[in-house]
Amino acid sequence: MSACSAGTGGSEPTSSAPSSVPTGTSTPSATLAPDAETSVPAPPPSAPSGLPSGPGAGNAELAITVKPSENEAAVNYTLVCQGGVPSAESKHPSAETACTAVKENPAILSPSTKNTDQACTEQYGGPQQATVTGIVDETPVDVTFARTNGCEISAWNAAQAILGSSGGAA
Repeated sequence: MSACSAGTGGSEPTSSAPSSVPTGTSTPSATLAPDAETSVPAPPPSAPSGLPSGPGAGNAELAITVKPSENEAAVNYTLVCQGGVPSAESKHPSAETACTAVKENPAILSPSTKNTDQACTEQYGGPQQATVTGIVDETPVDVTFARTNGCEISAWNAAQAILGSSGGAA
């Protein structure tokens, strides 16, 4: 390899790589072309902060939409919790149970709990879909649930108290 070995006769190492800069010109060292490669790696993508696993403060303001099937109208709930206790604003069928679930494990509403590299069983749990948006313990929440495979069914079942719907194929 001529690029790695010294030339003969005591000369400098040679390179067979073509130069993109014509001989006799210089390039500004401080300015790089927008598509120029550098030897400094890019920083890793920032991971979503997500909600912590384990008990939380139990404070939540959530809008919950559950669509039982493609042909049925969506059902909407509002869940407002302070310290794991529902407030009068909550319009949820089991507000007390839902607020307790949010306080005991707020991470069930964290989008980071869904692992796209995870192998899931190919089973169908039903047409139900749900969306939960709002804030839990000062952390924004925007997560969807479905019952289209084993992983989604598991996530649905974990959040069942908050979704206010048991789901399941008919």
